[in-house]
This record gives sequence, C-alpha cells and structure tokens, in this order.
Amino acid sequence: MATDKFKIKLSIADRVYPLTIRPEQEEGLRKAAKRINEVIKKFEQDYAVRDKQDVLAMSALQFAAEIEQNQLSSSSEVKQVEVKLEALDDMLKNQLN
Repeated sequence: MATDKFKIKLSIADRVYPLTIRPEQEEGLRKAAKRINEVIKKFEQDYAVRDKQDVLAMSALQFAAEIEQNQLSSSSEVKQVEVKLEALDDMLKNQLN
C-alpha cells in the first residue's frame, strides 16, 4: 500500500523538528509553527524572557486559553441559538393550532 506522506522540517523556538505528514496537513502546520514563533518573539521582547522553556510554557498557556475561550463562546452561542429555535418552534405551533 503506497503512502502519500512526506517529510518536512519545522523550526520552533530555534530548534528544528522533522515531521512526516500528509500533504493536507502542511499548510496548517507551517502556519502554526509561524504563529508559535511570533508569540515566542513577542514574549521575549515584551517581558525580556530569554529562557526558551519559559516562553514555550507561556505560549502553550496562551494557545490553550484561546482554545478554551473559543469553546466557551461557541457553547454559549449554541445555547442562544437553541433558545431562539425553541421560541420559534413554540410560535409556529401556536400559529398552526
């Protein structure tokens, strides 16, 4: 069985990471690595942090917090839509009766 995976190298925090990936993953991984490096650079500049482990931990916390906040917001939006749909359903039932 032929595999359509290939190898790339990503640089994160001045270290190179070789990965074997599927073609459809490449763009997302490259963008993610670029964003991580940007966040690291910002932390290093804004807070004069030089320890790579510290900036990586701070970056991981920032990304995890964004994911959690997005999930909370998404959950809240879904609940609002459910409430509106239930109200609309009630209105339609009343009109049909």
